[in-house]
Amino acid sequence: MKEYINKDGKRLRLGYTTGTCAAAASKAAAWMLLTGKPLRRIGVLTPGGMDVSLELKDIQTDENAVSCAVIKDSGDDPDVTNGMYIYARVSRTDEPGVTIDGGQGIGRVTKRGLDRSVGEAAINTGPRRQIKENLIEVCRAADYGGGLSVVIYAPEGEAVSKKTLNSRLGIEGGISILGTTGIVEPMSEQALIETIRLELTQRRESGRKYVLLTPGNYGLEYIESLGADKSTAQVTSNFIGDSIDMAAELHFRGMLLIGHMGKLVKLAGGMFNTHSKYGDCRMEIIAAHAAAQGMSGGDIGRILSCATCDAAVDVLKEKGICEKTLFSIMRSIEKNINARTGGKMSAGVIMFSRQHGHLCETKNAKELFSMIVKEQKKWFISLEREAARPTL
Repeated sequence: MKEYINKDGKRLRLGYTTGTCAAAASKAAAWMLLTGKPLRRIGVLTPGGMDVSLELKDIQTDENAVSCAVIKDSGDDPDVTNGMYIYARVSRTDEPGVTIDGGQGIGRVTKRGLDRSVGEAAINTGPRRQIKENLIEVCRAADYGGGLSVVIYAPEGEAVSKKTLNSRLGIEGGISILGTTGIVEPMSEQALIETIRLELTQRRESGRKYVLLTPGNYGLEYIESLGADKSTAQVTSNFIGDSIDMAAELHFRGMLLIGHMGKLVKLAGGMFNTHSKYGDCRMEIIAAHAAAQGMSGGDIGRILSCATCDAAVDVLKEKGICEKTLFSIMRSIEKNINARTGGKMSAGVIMFSRQHGHLCETKNAKELFSMIVKEQKKWFISLEREAARPTL
């Protein structure tokens, strides 16, 4: 695929999703099955409206079925599925319509809250629609009125899936067939957000009413230091605002955000995507709150010249206004988060630094943390009981 986008000053090549690969292989196999005519390439229209022409590999034909593969090309996106063979095997059925299932290397859903029901192949709604539409097109062109059965498989899928989040999400035995637009944009922020949404949805569907959010590894380490399993937390990366929005939309009763000051102080200024490319207002926010606590102009200048939040805290402590300033910052964070949730759920925050440890928290933080940990323990116990049940 030779389509490109410009991102952050770089020219990056687009790729195509596993869903587009599966649809292309299915369309090609159906065409060869129904017409008897060989193909070496196949053209498909992606759900996002882009035409792609893909090369076919390992074509196998017999009287009742045809199978072929398309090599997954992720473009300049660092995707573990890049280079995999995504196969489709298409056969005739007596019943009209198109049935779709997964074979070797395609995961099976084992937990509620995902795009598919428990027990189904992890072939999402978008790719299923894409496959079905392309096969209906082939049936019309070939004047075929019967049905078609499609099995998507990926021989490397089970091994590759161990490098993904699938097992954690509740997809066992292989990869997922995914894609909404059919095209992979390198370093897609939307893909990361959708992954967070998927994990939050799974947590909610499993019965949990409270959610613990943290931006990344520092937060996970701190959560473990508090005596909780790090799997209790949902990692948000820089998408703190989106994660809070999704938690509210999913009707969690409560949310606790635990994070390093370097990230969370930005929320006091209403900056809910904390990536540095969107700005860095940390020292300005700290200086403004310190000034409100009576810090002199010269010391405000010292804060503004600090390279890290830890260095700024050192200045605040030296001047004896650290606790008051941090409390003021926390009130702004709490106010902005509550405005964002619209009062749909209880929201708390704990802020720390690696150098200074615990810095400050909202009044409800300890209560929320206790409820989240208790809920997680109950969930672990239910999993253990489920695993201990005898099977027939």
